[in-house]
Amino acid sequence: MKKVVLYILVSATLFSTMEIVLKTVGAQLDEFQLTFIRFLIGGLFLLPFAIKEIKKYQTVITKKDMLHMLSMGIVCICISMILFQLGVENSKASTAAVIFCINPMFTMLFAHFMTEEKLNKTKAAALAFGLLGIVFMINPFNMEPGNTPLGVLYIVLAAATFGFYSVMGKKSIHRLRGITQTSISFILGTAVLLPILLLLQRPVFAGITTDNIGMILYIGIMITGLGYLTYFLSMEASDAATASIVFFVKPALAPIFAVIVLHEVISISGLLGILLILTGSYISLREQKSKMMIKDDIE
Repeated sequence: MKKVVLYILVSATLFSTMEIVLKTVGAQLDEFQLTFIRFLIGGLFLLPFAIKEIKKYQTVITKKDMLHMLSMGIVCICISMILFQLGVENSKASTAAVIFCINPMFTMLFAHFMTEEKLNKTKAAALAFGLLGIVFMINPFNMEPGNTPLGVLYIVLAAATFGFYSVMGKKSIHRLRGITQTSISFILGTAVLLPILLLLQRPVFAGITTDNIGMILYIGIMITGLGYLTYFLSMEASDAATASIVFFVKPALAPIFAVIVLHEVISISGLLGILLILTGSYISLREQKSKMMIKDDIE
């Protein structure tokens, strides 16, 4: 149990610093470029652990699996994370961090149409709290300096498409395993993004200096690599519902880091938004836990 708590704390802490570092480095590098670099580093960091996982479970990866992970990589890297980076650059780090944490609620919504996991009243309530939290977080009638309508739209679309990516992963995670499909989908996603960078004549490695290389490596190795590794290790040592506590901790922790590091100010409306999203996350977590307990009883 101590190991699970450690994994969750490491993952939640690393994920909670993501928007702050991305906002800082994003001012120096192109958004497409930064997304490419961080997921290339993260995917390669996870690769040795993926190979170990493949050998441990004797996983057989077919051509169909590779195409599935390629499509996952395109949705995650080329769409969701590009939108996310654009959102971070056009909104406050605290706003971006909290809104993106509703992605598990979008996962529930997409799962209703793509899997056998249908929406019920509890899941609908969690989604309603999350969406209401966004409204309070952005306060559209009196938007705070640093937030923009376009930035918020980018973040919401990023959360929605990441939820779609998560549902795609749900369909194969039990056979391919989390670390394996995450590493390969990250690498394949960046392989698709590279020619897009070249076609749009955007920089690939230009602009990396001794001043920002440390933050770039932190984003790639620590957040995108170690953050996802500890997240999946916590899932392996417990269950998916317990691991998702990461997305319950982040809405509370990320704004604190944003206030300390970037000196952002969280309004009363923003605090209410955080509370509503935390409530939605708690309802979602409780629903997942109940489902896992029922499944264990049946087995």
